[in-house]
Amino acid sequence: MQLQPAVAASLENWHRMVASGDLSALPSIVDADAVFRSPVANKPYASAQAVVLVLNTAYQVFENFTYHRELATDDGLSVVLEFSANVGDKQLKGIDFIRFNADGKIVDFEVMVRPLSGLQALGEAMGARIGAQVGAFKQPA
Repeated sequence: MQLQPAVAASLENWHRMVASGDLSALPSIVDADAVFRSPVANKPYASAQAVVLVLNTAYQVFENFTYHRELATDDGLSVVLEFSANVGDKQLKGIDFIRFNADGKIVDFEVMVRPLSGLQALGEAMGARIGAQVGAFKQPA
């Protein structure tokens, strides 16, 4: 499982941003038509703006965020990143499923979180910060 060179570069950039706490370069690795698939919403949020808004906010909500494992698909265009974090007094584990295009831009970012108590805390914290804004990015049925 070897990542495509452009994907490897973008993923390295992503890890560098997360480690430094500075996600200001995030728009440079997100495709204009990217979608974000939330663990608390039925429909994905569409556009680079939505992906950047959600990921920046999540990074602010999470405490003690740590990636543990990284897996890649055979085509070298997708990765799965296992993480742990806290939201308030709730601990959670999660997985980021990230699909890139051949240019190394994120085209799909999906998050799954467990346990339910951690997911609920995350949903409440995110909703309080960006609930009104992010709804405008939901894809139609």
